[in-house]
Amino acid sequence: MNFKNYKEYLNDNNPRVVLEVENMGSATIELFPDVAPISVENFLKLVDSKFYDGIIFHRVISGFMIQGGDPKGIGVGGSKDKIKGEFLQNGVNNLLHHSRGVISMARTMDPNSATSQFFIMHEDAPHLDGGYAAFGAVVDGIELVDKIASVKTNFNDKPLTDVRIKTIRRDK
Repeated sequence: MNFKNYKEYLNDNNPRVVLEVENMGSATIELFPDVAPISVENFLKLVDSKFYDGIIFHRVISGFMIQGGDPKGIGVGGSKDKIKGEFLQNGVNNLLHHSRGVISMARTMDPNSATSQFFIMHEDAPHLDGGYAAFGAVVDGIELVDKIASVKTNFNDKPLTDVRIKTIRRDK
């Protein structure tokens, strides 16, 4: 299967959000509703309701990804609504490659268990292609991902000092 670089999906009509992290900076993420419309709609609904404000990145693995979106801060929580997993293994033709800067929905083993948790790729991870719903990419401020990925973590990959989302808001 030929997965595609996120640059092939960039489009002036795509929605963008700005992720601001306390004491670290911000990044702009372009979302791809043509690739994963359910994931984008769900994410924007949570952004608009300020769901993510104050939530931490609870799992950080340098060279792999940074994960947030759990209101419990331990990787087991989420929003109330579960969404369909928009990826090949679940019958959806999502060919977005999990490359550096791509944002994707986290889930359990159940392919339709995604709620609010998301992860942003620190480095390429082709083994995730087809198994997780990638739905956008960092288009400005990838340095923020690098900064978060460099924090010290414990044996569960949880940062020793909270890395807290100040806000995620629509940019356009």
